Parts: sequence; C-alpha cells; structure tokens
Amino acid sequence: MIHVKLFGLLRLDTGLKELSVEADSVRALEAKLLDAAKRANPSTTITAADVDGCIVVINGKQGRKSSRLSDGDEVWLMSPVCGG
Repeated sequence: MIHVKLFGLLRLDTGLKELSVEADSVRALEAKLLDAAKRANPSTTITAADVDGCIVVINGKQGRKSSRLSDGDEVWLMSPVCGG
C-alpha cells in the first residue's frame, strides 16, 4: 500500500489530505488519485494535467513520473505555486 499526501491546490480542490492506494508507479498512482478525488468531491475541477504537473517526492526525495513504487512508500504530490 502506498501512502499519499496531497498539498496545495490538490488538497484544496479535492478536500483530500491523504489517502492510501495500491500502485506500482507514480503514473498508476495518478489515475487512482483522480478517481478518489471524484469520489470525495464530485465537483472537483482537478484534471489529469493538474496531477501530471505536480512535484513528486518519494520517501523524502524528489521523484519522477516514471518512478516505480514499493509497498510502504510515502509519496507527496505538490501542485506548483505561482505568484510574486
């Protein structure tokens, strides 16, 4: 089981702070996240492009969309922030 923590717009728009899913890669996790977001908040505006644009951290180290995951991994997904 992969433990996922959401930050930024992902957390605000979906209402999800964290979730646990079965996934063997970050790409597979993204699809499951979108499904969970729609179940938690049917009016969410989060899209696959939003999730794909996130910064990925796996067990405290920067990851990639192509990163493989193992049981017990903790993944943080952070939406990029703009401002000035």
